[in-house]
Amino acid sequence: MIFSGEHQLPRFPGLTRGLVAVLLYWDGKRCIANSLRTLIQSRRGKTWTLELSPELVSITTRFTDELMEQGLTQKILTLVSQIDLNTEFEKLQRERGLGSEKHRKEASTILRVCNHQNILSPVADLIKECRQALAESLFVWTCQSPLSRDDTLILISFLEKVTLEADGSLDRVNLALLMALLYCFDVSFLEQSTEDREELMQQLPLLTERQYIAAIHTRLQESRPWKLPGLQATIRLAWALALRGISQFSDVTALAEFTEADEAMAELAIADNIFLFLTESVVRAENFYQEEFYIRRIHNLVTDFLALMPMKVKQLRNRADEDARMIHMSIQMGNEPPLSLRRDLEHLMLLIAELYSEDPFNMELALEYWCPSEPLQSSTIIGSYLGIAHQRPPQRQVVLSKFVRQMGDLLPSTIYIPYLKMLRGLANGPQCSHYCFTLLKGNGSSHAENIQGAGGSPVSWEHFFHSLMLYHEHLRKDLPSADSIQYRHLPLRGITQKEQDGLIAFLQLTKTIVKWSENARLALCEHPQWTPVVIILGLLQCSIHPILKAELLETLSAFGKSPEIAASLWQSLEYTQILQTVRTPGQRQAIGIEVELNEIESRCEEYPLTRAFCRLISTLVESSFPSNLGAGLRPPGFDPYLQFLRDSVFLRFRTRAYRRAAEKWEVAEAVLEVFYKLLRDYEPQLEDFVDQYVELQGIPETYGEELHSGTGEKWEFGNGEEIIAYKPPGFNLMYHLLNESPMLELSLSLLEEGVKQLDTYAPFPGKKHLEKAVQYCLGLLNLTLQKENLFMDLLRESHLSLIVTSLEQLLQGINPRTKKADHVVNIARYLYHGNTNPELAFESSKILCCISCNSNIQIKLIGDFTQDQNISQKLMAGFVECLDNETAEEIINPDEELEGERKQAPIYHETRINILNLLITSLECSPPNLALYLLGYEFKKPVSTTNLQDPGVLGCPRTCLHAILNILENGTETRSGPTAVQQSPHLAELCYQVIYQLCACSDTSGPTMRYLRTSQDFLFSQLQHLPFSVKDHEIPVLNQMSWLMKTASIELRVTSLNRQRSHTQRLLHLLLDDVPVKSYLAEGEGGIEDESRSVSGFLHFDTASKVRRKILSILDSIDFSQEIPEPLQLDFFDRSQIEQVIANCENRSARGPVICNVKHIHKVLIAEVNALQGMAALGQRPLLMECFEEINTILQYVVERNKLLQCLYAKRHVLESWRQLVEIILTACPQDLIQPEDRQLIIRDLLQDLHDKILNDDAAQELMPVVAGAVFTLTAHLSQSVRTEQKESLAVPVPGHSQFVLMLDGSFTIPPGSEGMVVGFASIGDSSLHIILKKILDFILKTGGGFQRVRTHLYGALLYYLQIAQRPDEPDTLEAAKKTMWERLTAPEDAFSKLQRENMAIIESYGSALMEVVCRDACDGHEIGRMLALALLDRIISVDKQQQWLLYLSNSGYLKVLVESLADDDLKLQSLLTPQPPLLKALYTYESKMAFLTKVAKIQQGARELLRSGVIVRLAQCHVYDMRPEIDQQGIFGMREPPVFIPTPVERYRQILLPALQMCQVILTSSMAQHAQAAGQFLISHSDTIQAILRCQEVSTGSLQELALLTGIISKAALPGVLGDFGLDINDGMQIELQGHIGRFQRQCLGLLTRFGGSDRLRQFKLQDDHTEGDRVNRRDEVELAMQQVCANVMEYCQLLMVQCAPTFEHTVCLFTPSLSESTNRDGPRQDTQAPVIPYWRLPGLGIIVYLLKQSANDFFSYYDSHRQSVSKLQNVEQLPPDEIKEVIHLSSSCIITTARLTSDTVYTALHVFLFFLQLCQSLTLTGVDKISTAQKYVLARRRLVKLINNRAKLLSLCCYIIETCLFILWRHLEHYLLHCTPADSQDSLLASRTPLKSRKLQDSLSAQPNFDFRSGLSRLQLEATSSFGESLQKKLLDIEGLYSKVRSRYTFIQALVRRIRGLLRISRT
Repeated sequence: MIFSGEHQLPRFPGLTRGLVAVLLYWDGKRCIANSLRTLIQSRRGKTWTLELSPELVSITTRFTDELMEQGLTQKILTLVSQIDLNTEFEKLQRERGLGSEKHRKEASTILRVCNHQNILSPVADLIKECRQALAESLFVWTCQSPLSRDDTLILISFLEKVTLEADGSLDRVNLALLMALLYCFDVSFLEQSTEDREELMQQLPLLTERQYIAAIHTRLQESRPWKLPGLQATIRLAWALALRGISQFSDVTALAEFTEADEAMAELAIADNIFLFLTESVVRAENFYQEEFYIRRIHNLVTDFLALMPMKVKQLRNRADEDARMIHMSIQMGNEPPLSLRRDLEHLMLLIAELYSEDPFNMELALEYWCPSEPLQSSTIIGSYLGIAHQRPPQRQVVLSKFVRQMGDLLPSTIYIPYLKMLRGLANGPQCSHYCFTLLKGNGSSHAENIQGAGGSPVSWEHFFHSLMLYHEHLRKDLPSADSIQYRHLPLRGITQKEQDGLIAFLQLTKTIVKWSENARLALCEHPQWTPVVIILGLLQCSIHPILKAELLETLSAFGKSPEIAASLWQSLEYTQILQTVRTPGQRQAIGIEVELNEIESRCEEYPLTRAFCRLISTLVESSFPSNLGAGLRPPGFDPYLQFLRDSVFLRFRTRAYRRAAEKWEVAEAVLEVFYKLLRDYEPQLEDFVDQYVELQGIPETYGEELHSGTGEKWEFGNGEEIIAYKPPGFNLMYHLLNESPMLELSLSLLEEGVKQLDTYAPFPGKKHLEKAVQYCLGLLNLTLQKENLFMDLLRESHLSLIVTSLEQLLQGINPRTKKADHVVNIARYLYHGNTNPELAFESSKILCCISCNSNIQIKLIGDFTQDQNISQKLMAGFVECLDNETAEEIINPDEELEGERKQAPIYHETRINILNLLITSLECSPPNLALYLLGYEFKKPVSTTNLQDPGVLGCPRTCLHAILNILENGTETRSGPTAVQQSPHLAELCYQVIYQLCACSDTSGPTMRYLRTSQDFLFSQLQHLPFSVKDHEIPVLNQMSWLMKTASIELRVTSLNRQRSHTQRLLHLLLDDVPVKSYLAEGEGGIEDESRSVSGFLHFDTASKVRRKILSILDSIDFSQEIPEPLQLDFFDRSQIEQVIANCENRSARGPVICNVKHIHKVLIAEVNALQGMAALGQRPLLMECFEEINTILQYVVERNKLLQCLYAKRHVLESWRQLVEIILTACPQDLIQPEDRQLIIRDLLQDLHDKILNDDAAQELMPVVAGAVFTLTAHLSQSVRTEQKESLAVPVPGHSQFVLMLDGSFTIPPGSEGMVVGFASIGDSSLHIILKKILDFILKTGGGFQRVRTHLYGALLYYLQIAQRPDEPDTLEAAKKTMWERLTAPEDAFSKLQRENMAIIESYGSALMEVVCRDACDGHEIGRMLALALLDRIISVDKQQQWLLYLSNSGYLKVLVESLADDDLKLQSLLTPQPPLLKALYTYESKMAFLTKVAKIQQGARELLRSGVIVRLAQCHVYDMRPEIDQQGIFGMREPPVFIPTPVERYRQILLPALQMCQVILTSSMAQHAQAAGQFLISHSDTIQAILRCQEVSTGSLQELALLTGIISKAALPGVLGDFGLDINDGMQIELQGHIGRFQRQCLGLLTRFGGSDRLRQFKLQDDHTEGDRVNRRDEVELAMQQVCANVMEYCQLLMVQCAPTFEHTVCLFTPSLSESTNRDGPRQDTQAPVIPYWRLPGLGIIVYLLKQSANDFFSYYDSHRQSVSKLQNVEQLPPDEIKEVIHLSSSCIITTARLTSDTVYTALHVFLFFLQLCQSLTLTGVDKISTAQKYVLARRRLVKLINNRAKLLSLCCYIIETCLFILWRHLEHYLLHCTPADSQDSLLASRTPLKSRKLQDSLSAQPNFDFRSGLSRLQLEATSSFGESLQKKLLDIEGLYSKVRSRYTFIQALVRRIRGLLRISRT
């Protein structure tokens, strides 16, 4: 036990382990006793059934029979005797079971300790519960079946020795045993004709066992007195009635000797004052009214006595009459009444009054005493017996009814009051009160004639109200004047004590009848003669005792329940001035209740009148509240009443003296109830904050008084003067509670005192009233917190000069008694009493939840909560206890009536909800916050250092986190799943949300997830029960799954990052397996062999064992359809206006959707109808009723609409969470945990299921965006998976070969023997891919015209899908396949082409509908949507061999629209070139558009269509290209750190210009030669920009890309050749201008050679220091490629010029002077010096060509070596050393983002991050290279190497082209200079060429050199050429041709040109 105590210690903070062990010991005993009681309760028997199965009932009956045969009764009674509190505590003290010295007391004080120290009270409670359960076991046995003779005698023997409690009642145990014996003698069930009556009769020993009757009868006849004679009398009467009951059966003649003794036995019982004993000791016992069958048994006992022994009853009446006569005679003779008089009838009546005064189970047993006088028209419950309807009332009911009526006839004065009290008891109930009212009404009319002047029978309304009238008339004559000091003393002629008692009794009877029966209320008030309200108010003004006045006020309260009466009652109260609100002229002294309170009640120290007045006001406030109360005589309003209640009653209640201690709290409760109701019904409105003026009448100016408003303002007024009206009472209460007022201070003080009293755990007078008062106090604070924001907002808007402070701040104020800020702590301490006072804990939790929203308070609250260690421990325990409460119950069915303890279950539940909301709200605040303290996290140190433990480990207390986990874990080991999910769905939802918030917050995530993973195995145990399903609770269940899936996503992400493979794998198996998962709970963690098992490892085995994947089951559980409420059909209200009102009443719920406030809209509609109330007066009441019906219809519609919005929100939430989980599984988890083929199957299943659900006709459109997002993600992963699989299948290491083998018809050769290998395109097959494509297209078409954002995701998905059929990047190894061209042409179609063709066929099958949607989106709409639509068109057009889409674009005008839109883009783009641009959306849209148009231009037909659409004209007209910004050499605008995302103006300009240049280049390439002038037109339109670019000296990647593109255009446009094409209408001036532009372009192009053709070209590129190594290398590669491209383009241009301008070899245009000096200079010793740049107007010499030739030859070999090394590395990636792999990866990771940005074809990645790059590099960026898996390292390395190989291959190609072109130009120039050009004819030959422009250039340039000697120059040229073009260079060039052209696919002319040049140089000139 000690060990268990140690283990359970955290659940019992503040106790020692010894005491916990004792608690557990007695708790075990209690459980056994309770189990025994439950078993016996389920027996088959005579009183009840538990609706169990017959088999179970038989088992329990048989088992308990065996127990009874073994002496169960004796054992129970022995234990009840032995288990005694004193004895048990003595034992514990002896054995030191109570802990340390401070827990042990002397034996004499043990009981006191038990009662007063909460340390021992749990033990005492358990011991009491044990005895109680044992006694109740015997009781439930006898209810079902009687005890045997011996057991009955044992029980009687036990009861002989029973004694009473101190208050004169039986304790719980003895009461249960008494009831057990009474049920043994119960034969009433025989009167009911049930099915098993005969069987039960056979089991009844009273009927079957003579010895039983003889033994019991003999025992009860013994004259030996018991300790309690009354108890003996009770059993004797029960026995007598049992004998009388069985005597009515015909077959019991043998028992006559016993049955005839029943009268004598009953006489013995009556002699022992049985009725008095039953009243005082049984009915008034503590728990009598808590047990339904106790009440029924005593009811049967009394009614049996009245029905079965009428003669005895008659004797009692006769004796009472006789006694009354004797008393009367004694009084007349002046003697004392005799002492020997018996009062049995009086006691019987008082017993009946007491028995039926309470009816907690609403049984209305008293109905048996009423027999309806008129015949019943139909069978109703009225007049029924025990709920069984009869046409005629049974005989028993007739007898009881007769008893009630006869007792009232000729009633002796001695039993007048008991009879009234009996009637009061019998009138307790809605139907009983009606019968009693009828009785009193009938009595008056029938006897009125006989009894003159008395108003009929003394028990009648007539008599009563007549008497009241007489009293009023009599007392009114004695009414003293207002100035009389004698007012405070009763006059000589008043009401005697006896009269007062009679009046009080009749008033209480009236109150009971009027309280239950509305008909009685209205009938009495409307009676013209009785006028009860008037008479009562008249009496209240007379001089009578305060107690009588209190009863009169209580009666008025009962009348005030009807709103009709309440309205007039208010006016009557004001008129009679019960509370003085107006001073009359000449009055010098106050009158009314205030005087009574201050001078009479205070002196008597009793306050019945004040309490009654408070209750009256409370009732009236609830029924009806006139706003103009007291209008005319004073400022209208409730204020005088509120002032009295606040200032005279509430603020002074603590300082008054009380004769009865409990009354103090009764007064507090009564007045606080009024405040609570006033504030509850108050809604702040703007008019409350504006002063309203009213006119007074009837008060002379001389008697003007000061009237105070609730705001403390004063007015002096006179007759007819306008004054300011009072504010509403709620306004005044709000004002006082939002200030440091005495009212707030007293309320907080009351809360402090209340919690101190409750902490004693001792009973004290008025405890219930104190608890109620505290509840109202907490309720007031709650209401203030709810309304304060609106109140303060309205106050700010108004001009009222009031100052208020928020209640949150006031609660943080200093407590004047403790000098600490402990008000919130005092409120929170009520949670510690949550089990005993659930209402207080609920209100407390609500307040804490409200104030926790304020983040500023959080830190202060933690300080207050943790300041005192003991209080901190208690607070924590209080929160945990409330969450742990097992009796809490969520109301699944709100209409269900709850009984007994279950009534409190919803309160416990709501408290838990409030605490969880408090935690959720606090967690949203920055730490430290209250939630961290309550959940057990560090708040003094960094939160992340927390080490969460199980309760008790390392001194860790039990926290709210443990309680929450406990709630969620209950039931996880069963098949049905967590209990809370089924029974408390809303609670479970919040619990999951708290767990998610802890996991999602960066501070708490680490400790929480570690604890959940290691100590709890939380996620696995929860996820295995997904999906949850609870009928009628769809919304909370969806939210539960959402939070759980989000938490699982975080767990998978974290475990993947931390490489906790076993945890990740276990969750993946659970979510993804389609084979039955074994229970991990039983088997423990998965072993090492599980590592090798793939997810869905058994896919290819028996399909019968397949199960649905859990991730798919979760999706199945989400119902995509949604019922929409029927539209409103309204007759009275206007539908459009109602819709507008609904919209106005909408507000966002906390962490939820926007819903309509039903209460608010109800108020609006009621106000609208009230404005039309005048119709009711005009006889249009039916129309008004229709209005109210329509209001109900509207409210019902709003409720359904709210439910719809909440349901859709929950579905979106759960879909988002599901999508997040799927994304994490596919993206973040290690790739090798899911095999590629399984991955594809999973994605396929997810996509198909998702599409099937959303494409259903019933699917809600609101879910489309989330589903589209999920489709996008899944398609992206499918694309990546299939492409990865293709790459792996293309890269297969072949045994015996250390080479990279490509199995497609690519650049690698297929090894021998591998021809038979067949490669499927994807594991899931082409048909599955086609289905997915069709579904995506169907989804796009389903969106119709709207939902462009949805289509954005779908376009992205479609792009990723189409990417599958794209051939992957292949390394260009410079080796072509060893196949002839014919073999290639006739080769079978490869997988990529086949899939591409089939995809296109499917797309085309959708026809123009799909084309229309995509084209429309491309031209208009949201920017991202347009970009993706353009990217999709780009992709489709590139694979559309039939050019259907291009045709549609052209014919439908969409292409024209896109081209025309460039003019609009121009204006937007111009604004982007400012230093601080607006959003860059326009730039990205423009880039997408240009990328698409460029793709169109690549097709010959497309280029023609574009030119026809005038694309070049549009580009030429764009001004943005002329706005080239200056290059900022000092960094970006002088900023130290450039912006990360916004590119510089120069970069932005290049992003605008480059696409235009690319398009021009593509158009030049695709179109015919005659269209070439178009490009020239573009260049000339923007000639300034073009020249600036050509002139620009900056060497950067961007500037070089500009140059490369521009020189490409100039080279292809071949401007000299197209000049003539311009000039159809060109005049000479324009032609001269054009020639000028073209000449400048030519000179600048030739000038570029000197910049990029020398050895110093790379020296110009200064690499900046802030780039990483990888960045620098990548930048160098890009620059090198661009430079080579520029050189190649310039050389191509030179070649074109020479070819175009020279028709024959003899007439050659020379572009270079015959000088090789540049080459020799550069080759000489001064290589490092900067060569002088030749001015662009001078032609360069041939030396630059020779040097470029040499440089390119050298470059070729270096590139070739680099290329070969990279190919070798790629073929053997797995064999590379780790350092080299790491180096390659570093280069790769730094280039990924650059690559993504520069790829124009993949523009759709603007929407989403490149998923593949993200996946490969996520770990790299977060954790470094070392932490990513080896497989991922190889993927990254291969990617980088392929890029490097292709870069080098391109450079080799350019080098080769430059070499070839240089050789050609060198050959043509040498040939011209050495063979054809002579000094004599040189000028002629230059001028005679085809283009005079060019000839003049050369002539000018030559003549510009004055020292140039033509003849000597040519001879020197030959010598220099011979030396420069030596053997070594020739060998190099021939080697290059051999290396590069060794396969048949590449043919060059290097060898031929070398041979010709060599031949030229050998010719000797003469």
